Amino acid sequence: MTTLHARPHLHRPAGPRTGTADPADRAADRAYLLLRTVFTVAPILFGLDKFAGVLTDHWDAYLATWINDLVPGSAHDAMLMVGVVEVVAGLVVAVTPRWGALLVAAWLAGIIVDLVSTGKYYDIALRDFGLLVAALALASLAAGRHAARSGRVAAGVARDADTAEGGVA
Repeated sequence: MTTLHARPHLHRPAGPRTGTADPADRAADRAYLLLRTVFTVAPILFGLDKFAGVLTDHWDAYLATWINDLVPGSAHDAMLMVGVVEVVAGLVVAVTPRWGALLVAAWLAGIIVDLVSTGKYYDIALRDFGLLVAALALASLAAGRHAARSGRVAAGVARDADTAEGGVA
């Protein structure tokens, strides 16, 4: 009996590296690469700027008073901690995007709560909501790529086992 998969492109090698002619696979690969690049580079740059102050020297203004009261030290100290977390989040996206994208999405949710609770910066909170949705899209694409890769590895192991037992590969 033949099983039809609703999303057969997840069950074969995807992307330009394998020479597939499926436009949907190529488009998904491009979207994945763009999102992975942005969610690696942007958090790292924003995190480093908490120390350098090139983009703005007023990062402290974005911190809600109630959050500043919860964290030790000054608002500036808190923003330096934020910078470290952002750099780490970008590095996690670079190394393992399916988990790093979820980390960035959660971080963005926290930033949105912070910004809205200041009573200001609604425009930035809305922008960050769009980024949160994009981070979730990256997590979805990365999980699909991981599942497809895992399926190919499992199929290859089963094929190798069949061949070792005298079966046909």
